[in-house]
Amino acid sequence: MFTDKTNFQVITRDINCRARTGVLTTPHGDVETPVFCPVGTSGTVKGIMPAQLKETGCTLILANTYHLMLRPGAETIEKLGGLHNFMAWDSPILTDSGGYQVFSLSPLTKITDKGVQFASHIDGSKIMLTPSLAIEIQNKLGADIIMCLDQCTSFPCEHKQLQKAVTRTISWAEQCQEFHKNPNQMLFAIVQGGIEPDLRKECASELVRLDFDGYAIGGLGLGEGHDNMIKTLSMTNELLPKDKPRYLMGVGTPADIIAAVREGVDIFDCVLPTRNGRNAFAFTDNGPVRLRNRIHTNDNSPIEVECDCYCCQHFSRAALRHFFHVSEMLGPILVSIHNLRFYQRLMAKIRLHVKNGVFYEWSQQQSEYLKFYNSNNGIIKK
Repeated sequence: MFTDKTNFQVITRDINCRARTGVLTTPHGDVETPVFCPVGTSGTVKGIMPAQLKETGCTLILANTYHLMLRPGAETIEKLGGLHNFMAWDSPILTDSGGYQVFSLSPLTKITDKGVQFASHIDGSKIMLTPSLAIEIQNKLGADIIMCLDQCTSFPCEHKQLQKAVTRTISWAEQCQEFHKNPNQMLFAIVQGGIEPDLRKECASELVRLDFDGYAIGGLGLGEGHDNMIKTLSMTNELLPKDKPRYLMGVGTPADIIAAVREGVDIFDCVLPTRNGRNAFAFTDNGPVRLRNRIHTNDNSPIEVECDCYCCQHFSRAALRHFFHVSEMLGPILVSIHNLRFYQRLMAKIRLHVKNGVFYEWSQQQSEYLKFYNSNNGIIKK
């Protein structure tokens, strides 16, 4: 495994909270943390070319094991030179294990202690995803960071069901560790347990005992609310090693990210920038801009004057509104680029404030993000 190498180094810490900056070292380059990685589910971030991703400041991409397993298949990608070559992306890649699809595709799944049986959402064929297969697929894909198979539960969830999911997650993590064969890939375990402290503690303690390269916090951002998420995150991070990277899966809004960095999270991924971009919803420091609205018909200003992205440097709100109304694909592409750049600018700002020792004070002043980006203003969260 990659554990015998110094793959993560904490550089600075905020003395008033758990926020920190660090460097994650991978075979495809270093990643400064805290970092946000866009989601490239099927081997591409929808509508965005790799060169455009680089221009936004992106250094890490997430790809989806379940979807790549179905199409084009891990063997095909391996024969074509691995996922980096397939995606034309020479920087680090993280792959999930398929565990989230246990939750998101629950009507198509049957869970046992051995693994998860899926009825393919494409043709209904039966697929048994076990811990060993999840690792075998990810070893073939060749991502820099890979994830253990876990069981993600819905919210709310009964204690008995949560306990079963935690027990399986620990057992599957042990099996994943046993089957992991690629020394150039870091293997992260995933802490589950809903918002119940006793189950989070049980899961985290057992996974820390097994000594993984990093630890993810799963099962949050699923309806429990911002306060419950941060409370659970705070408690969980206390149990995780201080010298290992921490990854909050599938989160989130700017407010969620700022609060989670305050609790010591290093890695984030989410579909929010691109999914909302494809739906004419733009993120800005002054709140959301909905580009289909009539108010933008004759507006010659960019989405955000302070933004240095390709979209804001070349296109007006009026042009973007027109592209969406005539179903021109350029509209979703451009607003996705802007949103990706917004997120990377936010992460750069966070890293700078931590390095300068003022992150905690700055984060306390960012309450407008809670006001701007919540579930009641049209943002598409999942």
